[in-house]
Amino acid sequence: MSAGPDILLVTHRIPYPPDKGDKIRSWRILRHLAGRARVHLATFVDDPADRVHVPHLAGLCASLRVAEAGGWRGRRRAALGLLRGEALTLAWYRDPALAAWVRETVARHRIEAALAFSSGVAPYALVPGLRRRVLDLVDVDSDKWRQYAEGRGGAARWVYGREARRLAAAERAFVAAFDATLVVSEAEAALLGRIAPGAEGRIRVMRNGVDCGWFDPAGAGPSPYREGERAVVFTGAMDYWANVDAVLWLAREVWPAVRRRHPGARLYVVGARPAPVVAALDGRDGIVVTGRVEDVRPYLAHAAAAVAPLRIARGVQNKVLEAMAMGRAVVATPAAVRGIAGLRGDEVTVAQDAGAFAEAVARLVAGDDGGQGRRARAFVRARYGWDEALAVLDEALGLDGAPAASREATA
Repeated sequence: MSAGPDILLVTHRIPYPPDKGDKIRSWRILRHLAGRARVHLATFVDDPADRVHVPHLAGLCASLRVAEAGGWRGRRRAALGLLRGEALTLAWYRDPALAAWVRETVARHRIEAALAFSSGVAPYALVPGLRRRVLDLVDVDSDKWRQYAEGRGGAARWVYGREARRLAAAERAFVAAFDATLVVSEAEAALLGRIAPGAEGRIRVMRNGVDCGWFDPAGAGPSPYREGERAVVFTGAMDYWANVDAVLWLAREVWPAVRRRHPGARLYVVGARPAPVVAALDGRDGIVVTGRVEDVRPYLAHAAAAVAPLRIARGVQNKVLEAMAMGRAVVATPAAVRGIAGLRGDEVTVAQDAGAFAEAVARLVAGDDGGQGRRARAFVRARYGWDEALAVLDEALGLDGAPAASREATA
C-alpha cells in the first residue's frame, strides 16, 4: 500500500478476479492506484462467489466497503427507479448505507480526488469535499441499450428504449459535473461528445491494455483439444446478452456452412455462466459449451481460429485483443473491432455478413493463416500496453507527478 494521497475509488462490480472485460480494466486501475495512493474502495458484489476475494482486495486498500447488487435488492431498487422516472442503471446501484460510508470516509480522510468506474456508481463521487472527480464510463452504455431496443419487440423494446434515453440524459449531466470523463476509444469519445455537445474538452480516451507477458502463446501450456482436432473458439461471459446473441447467430447462420466444408471442425464456446439457450447448443453440430475454465489461454493458443461475431458491441472488445495477443487469427464482425484504433486490415479478418464469415473461418480451419496471427500479436504489443493507458488516468486524477510505490501491488 502506498503512502501517497488518499483517493476514493467506486466500482459497480468487485474488481477481482480479472476474468471479464470490465473487471480486467477495474483491477488494473486498482492495482495501479494502490501503488501511488491510499485507495478507499467502495464496490458491489453481484456474484456471491466473488466474496471470497474480498480479503485480497482489503490487502491493497486503506479501507473497503462492499455492498450487494442484484437479487431482490436490485429488483426493488429498479422498480422504485421506474416509478421515479429515472435510469434503472442508477437505481440498481443506489445503496444508502454505501453512500453514507462514502460521505464519512471522504470527510474523515479528507479525500480530495475520486474515480467512479461506470455510470451506475457516478453519483457516489458527487459528494461534497472532493476537489477532483473523474468518471470512467469505459463505454457509452446508453447506446448499448439503444442497440438492445432495436433488436427486441414488445415490452422489452419499450424498457430498453426508455433506459437508453434516461441514461443518455444522465451521461450528459455527468460529463458536465466531473472534471474528466474517460472512455475506451476514439469512437466512444465521439459518440459521448454528440450526447454532451460543448463538453468535448472534458472527455478523454483511456484505452484498454493487454498483458502480453501473460497472453503469450509460448506460455499457454498443453492443448485442451483432442489430437488433430481443428477447433474454433469464442470466449466471453456467456450470461451477457451481447455474447449470447453473437453465439446464437454464429451457430445458426455461420457454423453450418463451416461444417459442410469441414465436418470434423469443432466450435468451442468458452465462458462462465452460459445462458440456457447457449447451454442447449452443447453437443449439437460439433459445438462444445465449456462453461467456466481456469485459463482461456490454452483454448486460444491451440485453436485454428478465434471468432468475435458480435452484432451488439460498444467500446473495445478485450476478447479480440487477447486472442490477437495470443497470436491467433481472428474473424470478427465490424462491430467487434470498431473500437480498435490503428488496424490496417491484415491483422484481423473483418466479415460483413454470414457468408463472408463462414468463408473466412473455413479458410482458417483448413490451416491457411497467412501470417495473420503473427501480425496480430505484433499489433497488440505495439499499441495496447497498460502503462500508456494508465498514464491517462494519472493525468486526469492529478497523479502524474506522484512517485510509484517501490513495490507494485501484485496479483
